[in-house]
Amino acid sequence: MFEQFLWLPFLLAITALTLTPGVDTLLVMRNAARGGHRDGLLTSLGICLGLFIHAGISAAGLSVILLGSAELFTALKLAGAAYLIWLGIQSLRSALHRRGVPFEVSGNLAQVPALTSLREGLLSNVLNPKPIIFYMAFLPQFIDPAYSALPQALLMAAIHFSIGMFWQGALVLMVGRARLWLQRPRVAQVMDSLTGVLLVGFGGKLATSA
Repeated sequence: MFEQFLWLPFLLAITALTLTPGVDTLLVMRNAARGGHRDGLLTSLGICLGLFIHAGISAAGLSVILLGSAELFTALKLAGAAYLIWLGIQSLRSALHRRGVPFEVSGNLAQVPALTSLREGLLSNVLNPKPIIFYMAFLPQFIDPAYSALPQALLMAAIHFSIGMFWQGALVLMVGRARLWLQRPRVAQVMDSLTGVLLVGFGGKLATSA
């Protein structure tokens, strides 16, 4: 099945896509600063699990139906935009709550339920129409029509999953090293404000994109 598979072009393309800064990068770093390694890694896991959903949908041909229906695609796009804006508002609210907090650095982290971290990562990926477009346009170029599309798509998603977890895991470790600095009230307020503005901006851009 994979004798003629173009592994190098696929790996280069999928790696470039993974390393490109975007919502996933921002969300993982935000949550790692919020709740530590566990929060960041679970968020990354949720994001990367979403890749299998996109791969399965693409292989099943549902992406063709979705992309062919302006109403369905618009509904998905608006749902994704609303979710990003909601996450951004949560960050902005957190920044406002930090105002006036005394200068004190502690080792305490936010106790975020595992399901919350997973859900935030998964929904930010699944509700984003860009991966649907990417998987629909990109994966078919590497699928051998002589064999079932689903196992091939899932294998490619598994490769993407591994690269994504490695890269985002490195981001989590980087944030972890700077955790005490990021916990300073003024720094945390600036980071929450910046993250909130960017998430709202991403959501607004997604909602208004053609």
